[in-house]
Amino acid sequence: MIGVDVGGTKIRAGVVDAGGRVERTYETATPTSTQEALVEALVEAVEAVRDDAVAAVGFGVPARVDRLGVARGAVNAPLHELSFPGALGPRLGLPVAVANDASAAALAEHRLGAGRGTRTMVLLTLGTGVGGGVVIDGELFRGWSELGHMVIVAGGVPCPGACTGLGHVESYCSGTAAGRIAKRVLGEAADAHALVERRHPALEEIGRYLGAAIGSLVNVFDPEAVVVGGGFGLAAGALLFEAARPVVEREALGGAPGLRLALAELGADAGMVGAALLALEAA
Repeated sequence: MIGVDVGGTKIRAGVVDAGGRVERTYETATPTSTQEALVEALVEAVEAVRDDAVAAVGFGVPARVDRLGVARGAVNAPLHELSFPGALGPRLGLPVAVANDASAAALAEHRLGAGRGTRTMVLLTLGTGVGGGVVIDGELFRGWSELGHMVIVAGGVPCPGACTGLGHVESYCSGTAAGRIAKRVLGEAADAHALVERRHPALEEIGRYLGAAIGSLVNVFDPEAVVVGGGFGLAAGALLFEAARPVVEREALGGAPGLRLALAELGADAGMVGAALLALEAA
């Protein structure tokens, strides 16, 4: 299978076998001018790694993707009402699958990473923004999965980017939010890395907000594990978990005594591997 992880700045494509092993990869910048330019770049990325053994291709994209494989809209990429099976399937002559990029990463972590052995798992990616994905009873949830846009503070901090909402998880638990807090507590020259390096108590504030988000997710999905990834999440995860756990126990009905909080294991390959697993289902 070929998995293609589409980010706001780069596209990574790779040939991946059924066991999740990545055989070869290709990387290029993500065109942001037009949807047509992006489609051409995606075709180029697939063809760069393709050989006669490839059976299908999967895409993880930073967009809202419906159950028919249509990307309805995105904040950081020129994607609007694009049917991946309809537009890319004929171009490539292969079965095509697509999901939100964080959902693809959630599938990979569930099958091959930190969520192995669970039936139901939630992934939160804490990076520049906050993404997420959910696997329920072994199957990837195909809804929007915009977990970063859950409201955790009514009327709170404005959500960054093109979102018009207030008080979302992304406003409080992302690397961007950590950078804002770092400037407040350490000075204008500080960033999220400084908070982590100094193990600053301000991370407890972020952890408590993360705990509130996780508690709500537990009440909706009853997962066995919540996995945290993303650049900021992996860097600060242990410190965030320490502050998050008491809030989860307070907010989750029954206290979630069996809930496991874990750091993602597949790193930068998670989205690409997850996209390939989507392709495996489509082949």
